[in-house]
Amino acid sequence: MKKLFKIIALFIITISSTNSFGFNRQTSLIETDKLEPITIETIGKGKPILFLPGFTAPESIWKETIQNLTLERESHLVSYAGFNGNKPIEMPWYSNIKNALVEYIKENNMNNIIIVGHSMGGNLAVDIAAELNNKVSKIIIVEALPCMREIMMPNVPAENFYYSSPYNTQMLNMDKAQFQGMATMMASNMTLKEDKKEIIKDWILKADRKTWVYGYTDLLKLDLRTVLNKIKCETLIIGASFPDVVVAKQNYEDQYTNLTNKTIIMASNSKHFLMFDQPEWFYKTVNDFLVNEK
Repeated sequence: MKKLFKIIALFIITISSTNSFGFNRQTSLIETDKLEPITIETIGKGKPILFLPGFTAPESIWKETIQNLTLERESHLVSYAGFNGNKPIEMPWYSNIKNALVEYIKENNMNNIIIVGHSMGGNLAVDIAAELNNKVSKIIIVEALPCMREIMMPNVPAENFYYSSPYNTQMLNMDKAQFQGMATMMASNMTLKEDKKEIIKDWILKADRKTWVYGYTDLLKLDLRTVLNKIKCETLIIGASFPDVVVAKQNYEDQYTNLTNKTIIMASNSKHFLMFDQPEWFYKTVNDFLVNEK
């Protein structure tokens, strides 16, 4: 168990170094059997802007951001199967999520899309922009590396990660107290805001355990560095300063080398959920990047 918690602690450090809301706008919820891996809530009218949360986070994490955007667009807020009360799906989890998003964009004939993604949502933004480069106008990547495995376990191949691993078995068999302790530790290292730590912990505890374990395996296998040269749109990459801003920025520069049209900006005094830690700075940074969009 000590080894297990050491691996979890490494995961926390890695994702941290990569690095009810009122509305007057019209909202609607799209949930169909065909889009089982994802649920979409839409807010407002206009050209599309797609908001992708991170692992375990709900779509509502973006609602304060939408309230503070000066850009008037139709916001599409995504939530994922297995999290926040959504029913789990069969594995592979990540690729099913990504394929459902691509299908959603195509079926709704969406063009001139802006995508904003945090953590795993940033990976999805990269994946979608690489596959649908003629439909995406800008992407904003918040605290996401294209290959977190390379930072956590350098030179370990993706083939070394599989669903039925001893590590995953330990995670699945954790009792309630052990899992709660792990969730508390993870949440405490993802934000500087004490009130937000409880919220993040609750997201983890409410997650479908199999989705949580196997979905994380999918992310460890992921390496999007090979598709970065397919992305043509302007890209903003926002990283957190914790635990070392110099090291974190270097990780971004190294891993996004093949992404040509990019700007990397680091937030001060922030952890993984930098939109919690530096909200006003985050809103301004996003608005400045999107100032010429309509």
